[in-house]
Amino acid sequence: MTDPIHGGFPLTRMRRNRHDSWNRRLVSQVRLGIDDLIWPLFVVEGAQICVPVPSMPGVMRRSVDTLLEAVQQAVDLGIPAIALFPCIDDARKSPDAREAYNPDNLVCRAVRAIKERFSDRIGVVCDVALDPFNSDGHDGIVRDGRIINDETLDVLSRQALVQAQAGCDINAPSDMMDGRVRAIREMLDGNGHHDVRIMSYAAKYASAFYGPFRDAVGSGGALKGDKATYQMDPANTDEALHEVALDLHEGADMVMVKPGLPYLDVIHRVKETFRVPTFAYHVSGEYAMLKAATLNGWLENDKVVLETLLAFKRAGADGILTYCALEAAQLIGQKR
Repeated sequence: MTDPIHGGFPLTRMRRNRHDSWNRRLVSQVRLGIDDLIWPLFVVEGAQICVPVPSMPGVMRRSVDTLLEAVQQAVDLGIPAIALFPCIDDARKSPDAREAYNPDNLVCRAVRAIKERFSDRIGVVCDVALDPFNSDGHDGIVRDGRIINDETLDVLSRQALVQAQAGCDINAPSDMMDGRVRAIREMLDGNGHHDVRIMSYAAKYASAFYGPFRDAVGSGGALKGDKATYQMDPANTDEALHEVALDLHEGADMVMVKPGLPYLDVIHRVKETFRVPTFAYHVSGEYAMLKAATLNGWLENDKVVLETLLAFKRAGADGILTYCALEAAQLIGQKR
């Protein structure tokens, strides 16, 4: 829009509101805060173990004692929740994944230790899926080369129950079996765990971005075939809305879209359609790409981390599971 009286200069100058830092803060539409972050952590057997995951720079596998040190860092920074993922010894893996519902398994011991030290100062999210415990590397029970849905539901429900009994605050089923949210909700409620929440991986895609995560939990080498028969086709978005609707009907309290950056459109559609707590997972492959670029000096780490996480908020995510949570919290704290 121009003003002919003043020689054609624009009356509306969009740059005015960008001139000062304080003004940019005043008109900012989306905020990224520490309260938006969930920090995924990998736990292993043993003591005094803190070893790097080679494909995920800066990410560690920790024994329970050093895990507690990491959780302390999260508590000190005000991160509201951590998410636990186990790396199980091969000797404890089996085709029926029975270690998943052992009440004294690695995850349950880690949860009890966290709750004993920190009580309700931080939330604990537990993954409900069989791939870390399954000698076939799949999220469900495999028979004759097929993932068996309904038999898997029984194992997942028992897994969720022992996690709840250990003190888990949020069960997060990531398996993508049909009907698993209802099966878990009924198991929890039937055993008096009405307050344990379910954060459903409602729209989890059969993505190529999970490789480093499978390295971290030790399931990649065991995996036979792919997961396309139960995880979603990356081409589909209407199907994601159907999946979310089903999980909400079955009792999910929160929903998640996974992966994150390649599926910002799905996050937006889910939030706009359902208006429920919606989370995104900034997955291992996305994280690894970011870190590879910054370690090579191609991108500026701090700015890229915050811009990436802000994109999830802009798309509509209420919270983000990200391996960048600790450094993001530190950066956000510095800007206060």
